[in-house]
Parts: sequence; C-alpha cells; structure tokens
Amino acid sequence: LPQLVESGGDSVQTGGELRLSCQVTGYTYKWYCMAWFRQAPGEEREGVAAISSDGATTYADSVKARFTISKDNAKATLYLQMNNLKPEDTAMYYCAADSRPLVANRPLSAREYTYWGQGTQVTVSS
Repeated sequence: LPQLVESGGDSVQTGGELRLSCQVTGYTYKWYCMAWFRQAPGEEREGVAAISSDGATTYADSVKARFTISKDNAKATLYLQMNNLKPEDTAMYYCAADSRPLVANRPLSAREYTYWGQGTQVTVSS
C-alpha cells in the first residue's frame, strides 16, 4: 500500500511562509489527483489545493494568490508553498492522493480521496 508522509510544518508569525512536502512511497502508478487538506480543532477537514495528473490546479478561495501546489513526479513528492500566512491558516495539514479519474470532479472534497498522510502542524501567531 502507498504511504504518504508530510513534513515542513512549523510555527511562524503572521506574514511568514512555509513549504510543506509530502513524500509518497510504495506506489508505482500515476496518481490521478493529489491534494492538500487542513483541519483545525473542532472544524471539518477542508480542501486547500489540488493538482491533477496533467498539472491542472484547484484552490480554495481562502488561499488563492497565497498558496501554490506543485509536484515533482521524479521525486514522488507533493509540495505546498504557503506565503503571507495568517492566523486562520493554523491547522493540521494533510496530503491526500487517489488514482481514480472521478476525483477530478470534486478535487477539494475529502470524501473522494483514498490515501492520506498523518499530517503536519502549521501554527501561525499574530
């Protein structure tokens, strides 16, 4: 089974930046869609950004123009560059992946994804 391992979470001040990484192992086929989600205490898990196998990206309105999702297929790694961080970005961040084309219909829906990492904590202080 594939394993997804996130890293890069940290505590930063408002306006700071972080780069999250998600290393994928144990899977040799092409993912149809990969994404980043986040979940704050007491809140539902929400989609932040997604990228399809052809490079098409989707972003939540709350992070547009601040976050950038990318991937390096050779390194089997997904990234999330987060700039101009705000306290409301504080959450546990998870990467997710799925190999089914239907995921593209709702790329920011957590229900569509089969494989998940354990998460990395991002804390933004004011």
